Amino acid sequence: MAVQGVSEAPAVETEPTAPFLRACRRLPVERTPVWLLRQAGRYQPEYRALREKHSLLELVRTPELAAQVTLLPIDSFDLDAAIVFSDILPPLVGMGLELEFVQGDGPRIGNPVATTRDVDLLGTPPAEETMAGTLEAIRIVRRELEARDVPVIGFAGAPFTLASYAIEGGTSKDFTKTKALMLSEPAAWKRLLGKLVTVQADYLLAQAAAGAQALQVFDSWAGRALGRDDYLRYVAPHNRELYGKVAAAGVPVVNFSLGVGAYLADAAACGGDVVGLDWSLPLDEAWERVGFELPVQGNLDPVALLAPWRELRLRIDDVLERAGGRPGHVFNVGHGLTPGTPPDNVRRLVEHVRERTSS
Repeated sequence: MAVQGVSEAPAVETEPTAPFLRACRRLPVERTPVWLLRQAGRYQPEYRALREKHSLLELVRTPELAAQVTLLPIDSFDLDAAIVFSDILPPLVGMGLELEFVQGDGPRIGNPVATTRDVDLLGTPPAEETMAGTLEAIRIVRRELEARDVPVIGFAGAPFTLASYAIEGGTSKDFTKTKALMLSEPAAWKRLLGKLVTVQADYLLAQAAAGAQALQVFDSWAGRALGRDDYLRYVAPHNRELYGKVAAAGVPVVNFSLGVGAYLADAAACGGDVVGLDWSLPLDEAWERVGFELPVQGNLDPVALLAPWRELRLRIDDVLERAGGRPGHVFNVGHGLTPGTPPDNVRRLVEHVRERTSS
């Protein structure tokens, strides 16, 4: 199937009916919408069965399989939004990096960025060429969920987070190589993040053109690697550029930055329409810091889903009470669901949020 161009994007609803999209615009909702980060994943037996037959990259790159995984939690728990099943790292492959996922070790880059020449050799090809599988998966899911009025969310990684994987060659505890390049070669750092902004903005816009009705940007590592001054100097300008470009999609954009409690307002000020909150601050305090005029998403600690229901229920209620019935709250976890999450706790969470907040 030919890839849709940006001009062929579905018309954006001015008054959406889906609770998630309404909350993203601070419109009145009949109940608090709920979806969960990493809601399609290893805690579901159906997903584990697929992983026994296919690698992670096979699932991501095969549209029918990615769509199947995307729909698993929607069919099981009747969540209010579906986020396309993918990963933040595959766009790096199109830029010239070698990616594999090693069992028990996570992602690994075979040819990490180590020199200024490595930065200059990276390409910026269009997403229609490099991420066609994910774009087609979005189209499939959009068609499947249209009648159920469940919106589809597309996503991508933020520039610093992708740069850290590209430089470290995988996950890192201290980001030594990343910060060393950032501090010793600021011009190359600027070129690297500029290329990542180009690639990610194009990818996010392509996802909206394919049918995604909202977008989320994940900045998983900047908050854990950098203090406020370095964030403002080396990261924030690139994040602002990314959000500025993606605004052209005409759909709500969620700005989710993990571990930025010390400078949450600065991270939120980079852009986006909705602020995703991790669990490090109480929801009401975090919301006040970014401003109650902005919608927020969050922020239950995902490990709470490993607790007995009596404890989990108290923590769900605490998040809802801190939201205070204000318009613009999307219930979510403050980071991805863990593999050991009992599916029954996910089901009870969704049901409880609906019971507590239905008007």
